Amino acid sequence: MARSFNQVILMGNLTRDPELRTTPNGQSVCSFSLALNRSYKGADGEWKEATDYIDIVAWGPLGERVSQYLNKGRPCLVNGRLQSRSWEQEGQKRSKVEVVANDVTFLGGRDGGQSAGGAGGSDENQEPAKPSKKPAKDDVVIEDIGDEPINLDDIPF
Repeated sequence: MARSFNQVILMGNLTRDPELRTTPNGQSVCSFSLALNRSYKGADGEWKEATDYIDIVAWGPLGERVSQYLNKGRPCLVNGRLQSRSWEQEGQKRSKVEVVANDVTFLGGRDGGQSAGGAGGSDENQEPAKPSKKPAKDDVVIEDIGDEPINLDDIPF
């Protein structure tokens, strides 16, 4: 019998805040969904945009970290495996394919690459970064010596 390979790597933005639950035996489980944008050329030759929505499940401490640090709109990279499950709800059989996360990498910095208001876009209203400090009297300042070559024999170490 041939071995199978089941690995998924996805990068997208959360469509909603993660939902952290605890199973009756005390295991943490976090559910969230990613929006994955893609472009393709249609039959008419025009480029089209499409979005796929994929449900993700993260168990244990990984799920707790996802719930703590990610929220709607944040980008992340998920490495995991596909899993199908089925159940009966109100007399009807249901089934679902989802990704069980093995690893989740948080992307986009602390604010997810978005402004504090969550609107996203550019940071054109923010001031440029200022130097952390000006040299004090006791700080050693190295002067620019121009285009002169450095003689290695002059270096004391």
